[in-house]
Amino acid sequence: MKKNALLTILLFSLICQTAFSAGIDTLKKNGYTLIVSGNDEHFDNAIKEKLISTFFIVYPKIVKEYNKKSLKQVVFFIDTAYHGVAATDNGRVVFSLAYMTKHPNDIDVVTHEVMHITQDYGSFDGPGWLTEGIADYVRNEHGVANDAAKWRLPDYKPTQNYDNAYRITARFLVWVETKVKKGTVKKLDSVMRDHTYTDSTWAKLTGKTVQELWKSYSENPAI
Repeated sequence: MKKNALLTILLFSLICQTAFSAGIDTLKKNGYTLIVSGNDEHFDNAIKEKLISTFFIVYPKIVKEYNKKSLKQVVFFIDTAYHGVAATDNGRVVFSLAYMTKHPNDIDVVTHEVMHITQDYGSFDGPGWLTEGIADYVRNEHGVANDAAKWRLPDYKPTQNYDNAYRITARFLVWVETKVKKGTVKKLDSVMRDHTYTDSTWAKLTGKTVQELWKSYSENPAI
């Protein structure tokens, strides 16, 4: 037990030393706190400033619109070892240093990831495709630099399906909002957070099943 405890302490110490190698910035604005750090002191400061600016622009708006009980303190970590794009857990967003360096204009990765914080679905076993679709729907609605990143919702294709997640699902959600019933996305988000989502949720909210909605969408996908 003591040996394991010692190993844990040493590991924690090593992680902290790595995390602090690039310094820690703690920024506060309008009731929100953002803590930014990383493990590469040479990370482009201009990109870091964009991450920070985007957070303070979009996060308060998203919290107000979707979940006023969302966290008021968020952590950003720029990681040399993470090889995806970004990932979020428990109010902490890890950004891939390699990705952000290569794609400095894709700053609305922030918008997508902080929506995950706002969603706060916890351990609920709801559909992942809807979770990611809502996050990209919000990025489409609230993103500050989607055009600069050449990020846009894709045109409909017959090979697509509503559960493809991310931008494909997001475009479908835009169609539902504009052609079927406004406010559906907010209600879906709330139902997911309340852990009450079922296959019948779509019919309860719109009068049609998700399959029926997708069929109508595929027949006339203009938004």
